[in-house]
Amino acid sequence: MTYLMAIILGLVQGVAEFLPISSSGHLSVLQSFFGLKNPEEGNLLFDVLLHLATLVAVCIVYWRDIADMIKEVIGFFRDASHPKPDEGAPKPARRLVLMIIVGTLPLFLILPFNGYIEKLTYNTYFIGAAFIFTGIMLFIADRMQNGKKNAGTMTLGNALTIGVCQAIATLPGVSRSGATITAGMTVGLERSFAVKYSFLLSLPAILGANILSLADAVSEGVDSSLIPMYLVGMVVAGVSGYFAIGLVKMLSQKGKFGKFCYYCFFAGITTLVLSVVL
Repeated sequence: MTYLMAIILGLVQGVAEFLPISSSGHLSVLQSFFGLKNPEEGNLLFDVLLHLATLVAVCIVYWRDIADMIKEVIGFFRDASHPKPDEGAPKPARRLVLMIIVGTLPLFLILPFNGYIEKLTYNTYFIGAAFIFTGIMLFIADRMQNGKKNAGTMTLGNALTIGVCQAIATLPGVSRSGATITAGMTVGLERSFAVKYSFLLSLPAILGANILSLADAVSEGVDSSLIPMYLVGMVVAGVSGYFAIGLVKMLSQKGKFGKFCYYCFFAGITTLVLSVVL
């Protein structure tokens, strides 16, 4: 591990985590073809820290929504202990909490298959095909009509559909943000809300994955000499992730979210060619 490697991996994680181009696929390709990362180097803790940095980026961008949801969760338990007369439909923030919970549920179905999914991270043929699949999703996304659903009107079925797509996106090379935003547009979410819901939905997914990995990371041991490099990588991942979220928001509002499809097609074809040549 060097500072340059930490910066490159932090940049790849921050940008690819939120742009619809698959961070897991890119990190696997860098590992396989360019030796920038080796699973035997004991850098699992670095992976965890990079993901936590991108989680912080989401929290900064959507801190108002997250604060409102926390207040509504507290309010829910307060109301449960001190019931009040029916006040009508639940507030959008409270419904959004419910939609995120429902959208996260399909991830639990993937847990028994984690071992198989991890093996695919070393299969560059699969990753190349997955990049192309992501490109096809994005190509379709821009051709969707702008929906009208938001936190107050989306349904549990919509949340479950998007959650299933997020579960599929645990496969390396399939973009999580690309899959969930496209799914959101498909079920009729308003474009800007589809982006917001996608990134908020990523919070329990990222946090849960890191909790599962943290024990393994600690058991590997921590090399104190690498901590400064880890911190540099975290800063790069967090800052680049913050701006990547802003870029996705801007492009989706302009109906140009799917332009990333051309990059995914390029990345997929290049990965497949390199898989054959190298």
